[in-house]
Amino acid sequence: MGANDLQQTITLHRPAKAAAPQGPWTVEAIQALLDKPLMDLLFEAQTVHRQHFPEGDIELATLLSVKTGGCPENCGYCPQSAEFDTGVKAQKLMEVDEVVRAAQAAKDAGATRFCMGAAWRAPKDRDVEKVVVLVEAVKGLGLQTCATLGMLEPHHAHQLKAAGLDYYNHNLDTAPEYYTDVVDTRTYQDRLDTLAHVRSAGISVCCGGIVGMGEAPVHRAGLIAQLANLNPYPESVPINSLVRVPGTPLADSEPVDPFDFVRMIAVARITMPTARVRLSAGRQQMGDAVQALCFMAGANSIFYGDKLLVTGNPDVEADTVLLRKLGLNARQVQEQPEGCAA
Repeated sequence: MGANDLQQTITLHRPAKAAAPQGPWTVEAIQALLDKPLMDLLFEAQTVHRQHFPEGDIELATLLSVKTGGCPENCGYCPQSAEFDTGVKAQKLMEVDEVVRAAQAAKDAGATRFCMGAAWRAPKDRDVEKVVVLVEAVKGLGLQTCATLGMLEPHHAHQLKAAGLDYYNHNLDTAPEYYTDVVDTRTYQDRLDTLAHVRSAGISVCCGGIVGMGEAPVHRAGLIAQLANLNPYPESVPINSLVRVPGTPLADSEPVDPFDFVRMIAVARITMPTARVRLSAGRQQMGDAVQALCFMAGANSIFYGDKLLVTGNPDVEADTVLLRKLGLNARQVQEQPEGCAA
Protein backbone atom coordinates (compact mmCIF):
# COMPACT_ATOMS: atom_id res chain seq x y z
CA MET A 1 0.00 0.00 0.00
CA GLY A 2 1.46 3.38 -1.03
CA ALA A 3 1.45 6.62 0.92
CA ASN A 4 -1.56 7.92 -1.01
CA ASP A 5 -3.50 4.73 -0.32
CA LEU A 6 -2.65 5.00 3.39
CA GLN A 7 -3.85 8.61 3.51
CA GLN A 8 -7.07 7.63 1.78
CA THR A 9 -7.64 4.81 4.29
CA ILE A 10 -7.12 7.20 7.21
CA THR A 11 -9.51 9.71 5.72
CA LEU A 12 -12.19 7.12 5.07
CA HIS A 13 -12.04 5.82 8.63
CA ARG A 14 -11.74 9.15 10.43
CA PRO A 15 -14.79 9.61 12.72
CA ALA A 16 -17.36 12.03 11.38
CA LYS A 17 -17.73 15.36 13.12
CA ALA A 18 -20.54 14.95 15.63
CA ALA A 19 -23.31 17.51 15.85
CA ALA A 20 -23.59 19.20 19.21
CA PRO A 21 -26.25 17.39 21.24
CA GLN A 22 -29.35 19.36 22.17
CA GLY A 23 -31.61 19.23 25.22
CA PRO A 24 -33.78 18.69 27.08
CA TRP A 25 -31.48 16.41 29.00
CA THR A 26 -32.66 13.66 31.33
CA VAL A 27 -30.68 12.67 34.37
CA GLU A 28 -30.40 9.19 32.83
CA ALA A 29 -28.90 10.53 29.62
CA ILE A 30 -26.35 12.58 31.52
CA GLN A 31 -25.49 9.62 33.75
CA ALA A 32 -24.87 7.58 30.60
CA LEU A 33 -22.39 10.23 29.46
CA LEU A 34 -20.65 10.26 32.84
CA ASP A 35 -20.35 6.46 32.67
CA LYS A 36 -18.66 6.40 29.26
CA PRO A 37 -15.07 5.18 28.96
CA LEU A 38 -12.98 8.23 29.80
CA MET A 39 -11.14 8.39 26.46
CA ASP A 40 -14.40 8.22 24.52
CA LEU A 41 -15.93 10.91 26.71
CA LEU A 42 -12.92 13.20 26.28
CA PHE A 43 -13.00 12.71 22.50
CA GLU A 44 -16.68 13.62 22.35
CA ALA A 45 -16.24 16.66 24.58
CA GLN A 46 -13.23 17.90 22.64
CA THR A 47 -15.11 17.46 19.35
CA VAL A 48 -18.01 19.57 20.62
CA HIS A 49 -15.59 22.10 22.09
CA ARG A 50 -13.70 22.68 18.84
CA GLN A 51 -16.91 23.23 16.93
CA HIS A 52 -17.77 26.20 19.11
CA PHE A 53 -14.34 27.42 20.26
CA PRO A 54 -11.95 26.64 17.41
CA GLU A 55 -9.48 29.33 18.53
CA GLY A 56 -8.77 27.43 21.76
CA ASP A 57 -8.51 30.49 23.99
CA ILE A 58 -8.83 30.52 27.76
CA GLU A 59 -10.78 33.23 29.53
CA LEU A 60 -9.04 34.64 32.61
CA ALA A 61 -11.41 35.87 35.30
CA THR A 62 -10.45 37.34 38.66
CA LEU A 63 -12.64 37.09 41.76
CA LEU A 64 -12.47 39.58 44.62
CA SER A 65 -14.32 39.34 47.92
CA VAL A 66 -15.62 42.90 48.32
CA LYS A 67 -17.54 42.06 51.49
CA THR A 68 -16.20 39.11 53.48
CA GLY A 69 -17.72 36.93 56.21
CA GLY A 70 -20.72 37.21 58.49
CA CYS A 71 -23.17 35.52 56.12
CA PRO A 72 -26.32 34.21 57.87
CA GLU A 73 -26.63 31.25 55.49
CA ASN A 74 -25.44 27.81 56.60
CA CYS A 75 -24.00 26.46 53.34
CA GLY A 76 -21.96 23.49 54.53
CA TYR A 77 -19.00 24.24 52.29
CA CYS A 78 -18.63 27.96 53.03
CA PRO A 79 -16.06 29.42 55.44
CA GLN A 80 -17.89 32.79 55.35
CA SER A 81 -20.96 31.51 57.20
CA ALA A 82 -21.47 33.16 60.57
CA GLU A 83 -22.56 29.76 61.93
CA PHE A 84 -19.12 28.16 61.53
CA ASP A 85 -15.84 28.87 63.30
CA THR A 86 -13.40 29.02 60.40
CA GLY A 87 -11.27 31.99 61.38
CA VAL A 88 -12.88 34.25 58.76
CA LYS A 89 -13.79 37.60 60.30
CA ALA A 90 -16.71 39.67 59.06
CA GLN A 91 -15.67 42.79 57.17
CA LYS A 92 -17.47 45.77 55.70
CA LEU A 93 -17.91 46.41 51.99
CA MET A 94 -14.66 47.58 50.44
CA GLU A 95 -14.23 51.18 49.33
CA VAL A 96 -14.43 52.03 45.64
CA ASP A 97 -10.76 52.98 45.28
CA GLU A 98 -9.65 49.66 46.82
CA VAL A 99 -11.78 47.69 44.36
CA VAL A 100 -10.60 49.76 41.40
CA ARG A 101 -6.96 49.14 42.34
CA ALA A 102 -7.60 45.40 42.52
CA ALA A 103 -9.47 45.43 39.22
CA GLN A 104 -6.72 47.38 37.48
CA ALA A 105 -4.12 44.93 38.81
CA ALA A 106 -6.21 42.04 37.51
CA LYS A 107 -6.48 43.68 34.09
CA ASP A 108 -2.73 44.37 34.02
CA ALA A 109 -2.15 40.67 34.76
CA GLY A 110 -4.29 39.64 31.78
CA ALA A 111 -7.78 39.13 33.24
CA THR A 112 -10.73 40.21 31.07
CA ARG A 113 -13.53 39.58 33.58
CA PHE A 114 -13.67 40.87 37.15
CA CYS A 115 -16.11 39.29 39.59
CA MET A 116 -17.07 40.88 42.90
CA GLY A 117 -18.39 38.65 45.66
CA ALA A 118 -20.22 39.78 48.79
CA ALA A 119 -21.22 37.49 51.64
CA TRP A 120 -24.87 38.44 51.89
CA ARG A 121 -27.93 36.23 52.01
CA ALA A 122 -29.72 38.88 49.98
CA PRO A 123 -28.54 42.48 49.61
CA LYS A 124 -30.66 45.36 50.86
CA ASP A 125 -31.48 48.38 48.71
CA ARG A 126 -28.62 50.36 50.24
CA ASP A 127 -26.21 47.50 49.56
CA VAL A 128 -27.15 47.32 45.89
CA GLU A 129 -26.73 51.09 45.57
CA LYS A 130 -23.13 50.74 46.78
CA VAL A 131 -22.43 47.79 44.49
CA VAL A 132 -23.78 49.79 41.54
CA VAL A 133 -20.97 52.29 42.14
CA LEU A 134 -18.42 49.45 42.16
CA VAL A 135 -19.79 47.98 38.93
CA GLU A 136 -19.66 51.34 37.18
CA ALA A 137 -16.08 51.92 38.32
CA VAL A 138 -14.84 48.49 37.19
CA LYS A 139 -16.74 48.75 33.92
CA GLY A 140 -14.93 52.04 33.33
CA LEU A 141 -11.64 50.14 33.21
CA GLY A 142 -12.82 48.17 30.17
CA LEU A 143 -13.33 44.90 32.04
CA GLN A 144 -16.33 42.62 31.88
CA THR A 145 -18.13 42.80 35.20
CA CYS A 146 -19.62 40.01 37.29
CA ALA A 147 -21.12 39.99 40.77
CA THR A 148 -22.28 37.38 43.26
CA LEU A 149 -24.29 38.94 46.06
CA GLY A 150 -26.78 36.28 47.11
CA MET A 151 -30.47 36.28 46.28
CA LEU A 152 -31.77 39.20 44.20
CA GLU A 153 -35.14 40.88 43.89
CA PRO A 154 -36.20 41.89 40.36
CA HIS A 155 -35.59 45.61 40.93
CA HIS A 156 -32.08 44.90 42.19
CA ALA A 157 -31.27 42.95 39.04
CA HIS A 158 -32.48 45.85 36.90
CA GLN A 159 -30.37 48.32 38.90
CA LEU A 160 -27.27 46.21 38.35
CA LYS A 161 -28.02 45.86 34.65
CA ALA A 162 -28.37 49.63 34.31
CA ALA A 163 -24.97 50.03 35.97
CA GLY A 164 -23.38 47.84 33.30
CA LEU A 165 -23.20 44.46 35.03
CA ASP A 166 -22.45 41.81 32.41
CA TYR A 167 -22.79 38.61 34.45
CA TYR A 168 -24.36 37.52 37.70
CA ASN A 169 -23.07 34.42 39.47
CA HIS A 170 -25.53 32.33 41.47
CA ASN A 171 -24.63 28.65 41.68
CA LEU A 172 -27.13 25.84 42.08
CA ASP A 173 -24.44 23.91 44.01
CA THR A 174 -25.89 20.42 43.53
CA ALA A 175 -28.99 18.47 42.47
CA PRO A 176 -32.36 19.53 43.96
CA GLU A 177 -32.79 16.32 45.96
CA TYR A 178 -29.39 16.70 47.66
CA TYR A 179 -29.62 20.43 48.27
CA THR A 180 -31.00 20.29 51.83
CA ASP A 181 -28.01 18.13 52.82
CA VAL A 182 -25.82 21.12 52.00
CA VAL A 183 -27.90 24.13 53.09
CA ASP A 184 -31.34 24.62 54.66
CA THR A 185 -31.50 28.39 55.17
CA ARG A 186 -32.85 28.81 51.64
CA THR A 187 -34.55 26.59 49.10
CA TYR A 188 -33.59 25.40 45.66
CA GLN A 189 -36.48 27.42 44.27
CA ASP A 190 -34.95 30.54 45.84
CA ARG A 191 -31.90 29.89 43.67
CA LEU A 192 -33.97 29.42 40.54
CA ASP A 193 -35.99 32.56 41.26
CA THR A 194 -32.84 34.68 41.43
CA LEU A 195 -31.64 33.25 38.13
CA ALA A 196 -35.01 34.13 36.59
CA HIS A 197 -34.77 37.72 37.88
CA VAL A 198 -31.25 38.03 36.44
CA ARG A 199 -32.40 36.73 33.05
CA SER A 200 -35.40 39.04 32.99
CA ALA A 201 -33.12 42.03 33.59
CA GLY A 202 -30.97 41.06 30.60
CA ILE A 203 -27.88 40.06 32.58
CA SER A 204 -25.94 36.99 31.45
CA VAL A 205 -25.91 34.07 33.87
CA CYS A 206 -22.90 32.47 35.53
CA CYS A 207 -24.14 29.32 37.28
CA GLY A 208 -22.57 26.00 38.17
CA GLY A 209 -21.97 23.78 41.16
CA ILE A 210 -19.61 21.95 43.47
CA VAL A 211 -18.34 18.38 43.29
CA GLY A 212 -17.13 16.48 46.35
CA MET A 213 -19.74 17.39 48.98
CA GLY A 214 -20.65 13.76 49.69
CA GLU A 215 -23.13 13.60 46.83
CA ALA A 216 -23.86 10.39 44.92
CA PRO A 217 -23.14 10.08 41.18
CA VAL A 218 -26.82 10.57 40.41
CA HIS A 219 -26.69 13.95 42.14
CA ARG A 220 -23.83 15.04 39.89
CA ALA A 221 -25.89 14.02 36.88
CA GLY A 222 -28.85 15.85 38.38
CA LEU A 223 -26.85 19.07 38.76
CA ILE A 224 -25.80 19.03 35.10
CA ALA A 225 -29.39 18.30 34.07
CA GLN A 226 -30.62 21.33 36.01
CA LEU A 227 -28.02 23.58 34.41
CA ALA A 228 -28.35 22.26 30.88
CA ASN A 229 -32.14 22.49 30.92
CA LEU A 230 -32.26 26.12 31.98
CA ASN A 231 -33.67 28.09 29.05
CA PRO A 232 -31.24 29.36 27.96
CA TYR A 233 -28.47 27.52 29.74
CA PRO A 234 -25.83 29.67 31.51
CA GLU A 235 -23.26 31.56 29.47
CA SER A 236 -20.69 30.68 32.14
CA VAL A 237 -20.63 27.38 34.03
CA PRO A 238 -18.16 27.19 36.94
CA ILE A 239 -17.44 23.63 38.08
CA ASN A 240 -15.86 23.63 41.54
CA SER A 241 -14.06 20.90 43.41
CA LEU A 242 -14.83 21.28 47.10
CA VAL A 243 -12.13 23.07 49.06
CA ARG A 244 -12.43 21.41 52.46
CA VAL A 245 -12.11 24.20 55.01
CA PRO A 246 -11.65 23.26 58.68
CA GLY A 247 -14.62 24.35 60.74
CA THR A 248 -17.19 23.80 58.00
CA PRO A 249 -19.56 20.78 58.15
CA LEU A 250 -18.08 19.39 54.91
CA ALA A 251 -14.46 19.65 56.01
CA ASP A 252 -14.14 15.87 56.33
CA SER A 253 -15.72 15.00 52.97
CA GLU A 254 -13.92 12.43 50.86
CA PRO A 255 -11.83 14.10 48.14
CA VAL A 256 -13.37 13.78 44.70
CA ASP A 257 -11.63 11.39 42.32
CA PRO A 258 -9.73 13.56 39.80
CA PHE A 259 -11.09 11.58 36.85
CA ASP A 260 -14.64 12.03 38.12
CA PHE A 261 -14.03 15.76 38.19
CA VAL A 262 -12.72 15.68 34.61
CA ARG A 263 -15.88 13.80 33.62
CA MET A 264 -18.02 16.61 35.04
CA ILE A 265 -16.15 19.15 32.94
CA ALA A 266 -16.59 17.01 29.83
CA VAL A 267 -20.31 16.50 30.34
CA ALA A 268 -20.82 20.21 31.03
CA ARG A 269 -19.15 20.92 27.70
CA ILE A 270 -21.23 18.37 25.78
CA THR A 271 -24.56 19.48 27.25
CA MET A 272 -23.83 23.24 27.13
CA PRO A 273 -21.75 23.59 23.97
CA THR A 274 -21.41 27.38 23.77
CA ALA A 275 -20.91 28.10 27.47
CA ARG A 276 -17.64 29.17 29.01
CA VAL A 277 -16.98 26.16 31.25
CA ARG A 278 -14.89 27.45 34.10
CA LEU A 279 -12.36 25.40 35.98
CA SER A 280 -12.96 27.01 39.36
CA ALA A 281 -12.30 26.20 43.04
CA GLY A 282 -9.99 23.34 43.91
CA ARG A 283 -7.38 23.88 41.19
CA GLN A 284 -4.65 24.28 43.78
CA GLN A 285 -5.12 20.64 44.78
CA MET A 286 -5.37 19.25 41.23
CA GLY A 287 -1.90 19.64 39.82
CA ASP A 288 -0.98 20.45 36.23
CA ALA A 289 -1.83 17.05 34.72
CA VAL A 290 -5.44 17.00 35.95
CA GLN A 291 -5.93 20.61 34.88
CA ALA A 292 -4.62 19.69 31.43
CA LEU A 293 -7.23 16.93 31.21
CA CYS A 294 -9.89 19.45 32.20
CA PHE A 295 -8.84 21.72 29.32
CA MET A 296 -8.97 18.71 27.02
CA ALA A 297 -12.48 18.02 28.34
CA GLY A 298 -13.64 21.48 27.32
CA ALA A 299 -12.83 23.89 30.15
CA ASN A 300 -12.00 27.27 28.64
CA SER A 301 -12.14 29.64 31.56
CA ILE A 302 -10.30 29.80 34.88
CA PHE A 303 -10.33 31.98 37.94
CA TYR A 304 -7.03 33.81 37.83
CA GLY A 305 -5.18 35.12 40.88
CA ASP A 306 -3.93 33.85 44.22
CA LYS A 307 -7.27 33.77 46.05
CA LEU A 308 -10.92 32.81 45.46
CA LEU A 309 -12.89 34.88 47.97
CA VAL A 310 -11.13 33.46 51.05
CA THR A 311 -9.55 30.21 49.79
CA GLY A 312 -6.31 29.64 47.91
CA ASN A 313 -5.84 29.48 44.15
CA PRO A 314 -2.78 28.93 41.93
CA ASP A 315 -0.91 32.19 41.47
CA VAL A 316 -0.70 34.16 38.23
CA GLU A 317 2.83 33.02 37.38
CA ALA A 318 1.95 29.34 37.81
CA ASP A 319 -1.08 29.71 35.54
CA THR A 320 0.92 31.56 32.92
CA VAL A 321 3.53 28.80 32.86
CA LEU A 322 0.89 26.06 32.66
CA LEU A 323 -0.97 27.68 29.78
CA ARG A 324 2.31 28.18 27.94
CA LYS A 325 3.24 24.52 28.43
CA LEU A 326 -0.12 23.44 27.00
CA GLY A 327 0.03 25.85 24.07
CA LEU A 328 -3.12 27.64 25.25
CA ASN A 329 -3.67 31.37 24.95
CA ALA A 330 -5.42 33.83 27.23
CA ARG A 331 -8.30 35.59 25.52
CA GLN A 332 -7.20 39.13 24.73
CA VAL A 333 -10.19 40.88 23.24
CA GLN A 334 -13.33 41.72 25.18
CA GLU A 335 -16.13 39.35 24.30
CA GLN A 336 -19.65 40.68 24.70
CA PRO A 337 -22.03 38.33 26.53
CA GLU A 338 -24.27 36.47 24.14
CA GLY A 339 -27.36 34.39 24.70
CA CYS A 340 -27.23 30.71 23.93
CA ALA A 341 -30.01 28.35 23.14
CA ALA A 342 -30.57 25.23 25.19
